[in-house]
Amino acid sequence: MKTDDFDYFLPEDLIAQTPLKDRASSRLLVVDKKSGELEDRHFSDILDYLKPGDALVLNETKVIPARIIGVKAETDGAVELLLLKELENDVWECLARPQKRLHEGTKILFGNSKAEPDLTATVLETLDEGLTRIKFDYTGIFLEILEKLGIMPLPPYIHEQLKDQNRYQTVYAKNLGSAAAPTAGLHFTPELLKAAEKKGVKIIKITLHVGLGTFRPVNVEDVTKHKMHTEAYEISEPAAAEICAVKKSGGRIFAVGTTTVRTLETVAEKFRGEVRAARGETDIFIYPGFKFKVVDGLITNFHLPKSTLIMLVSAFAGKDLIFKAYEHAVSEKYRFFSFGDAMLITEEEK
Repeated sequence: MKTDDFDYFLPEDLIAQTPLKDRASSRLLVVDKKSGELEDRHFSDILDYLKPGDALVLNETKVIPARIIGVKAETDGAVELLLLKELENDVWECLARPQKRLHEGTKILFGNSKAEPDLTATVLETLDEGLTRIKFDYTGIFLEILEKLGIMPLPPYIHEQLKDQNRYQTVYAKNLGSAAAPTAGLHFTPELLKAAEKKGVKIIKITLHVGLGTFRPVNVEDVTKHKMHTEAYEISEPAAAEICAVKKSGGRIFAVGTTTVRTLETVAEKFRGEVRAARGETDIFIYPGFKFKVVDGLITNFHLPKSTLIMLVSAFAGKDLIFKAYEHAVSEKYRFFSFGDAMLITEEEK
C-alpha cells in the first residue's frame, strides 16, 4: 500500500482560512457506507441521522497556547517552539525552529525582559524531525505564563490571523493539553448537543491530547512503514460503562473526529474488543485493512492528501468510497481542513 495512493487534487481556494461565524452552519456531506450514496446537507441536520439510544463520543481535550517565540540568551537569535507534550515535570517534547542552531545546553528566554524573563528554556536534547526535549524554568503557574506568552498553534496552511482564539476550541473543551484542536467537534454548539440529548442520544466524553502523531505528514513510500508518535488518552469509568451500555442495547457509537476513533479503538485492542476505563499513550495507526471494534459512525472534517487521517477514514468507509466523496466535495466547493465543512460516515440511510 503506497502513500501516493492517498493523494488527491485540491484547489487552494477550498482551503478554509477562517471558521464560519455560526458553528453549525457548515455543510455536511453524508456518506452511506452500505449504498455508497452521497447526500449534501447542513451540519445542523445531523440529528436526522441519529436515533434514540445512539451515542456521540466527544474528545474534550483543550488546546493550550502552545506556540511561543523567544530569543537565545547568547545571541538574541529568534527561536520558535511548539509544545507537543509534557514528558515529565516541566520537560516537554517540542518542535523547534531553527533546530539546527540549537544544541544541548542552549538557553532560550521568553518575555519582554532578558534580565527578568517570564520563562526560561534549556535544550536537553535535539532529536530527529525537528523534535527537541526542553526543560522549562519559571516562577508561578506554567499554564498562566503560556496564556500570557503563547499563541494558538494554528496549522501551517492557515495564513489568516484568528480574531477569536476560542474558535479553535470546541464548546465542550475542558482538559488542557493539546497542540491542535480535534476539529470535527468545532461544528457543535451547546444547543445542538442539548437537542441530541433531548432526542435520546447519549453524549459521552473522553480525552486524547492531540500532538504530532495526528498531523505529522507521511514521508515514506510504503504506508505500513510510517511511525506514529504517541499521544496521551484517558477514558473514565463512567464513560466506559456508558459506551458498553450503548453497544449492548443495540445503539450505535458515533465518534466525533479521528482522535476519538483512535482512542476508542486503542482501548478496544487493549481489552480484546471491550471498552474499559483506561489511560496511557497510544501510537495506533489506522489504515485500510484495520478491523474496527467499537465505532459505528464517524463525524469528521476533510483531511490533507496523503495524511494518516485520510488513511483512517479510508479504512472506515473504504478508499474508493472516500475518494468518490472527496471528488464530490471538491466539485461542490466544500471547505476543506481544520475550519472546513464536515462529513458524516454512517452505515444507514436516513
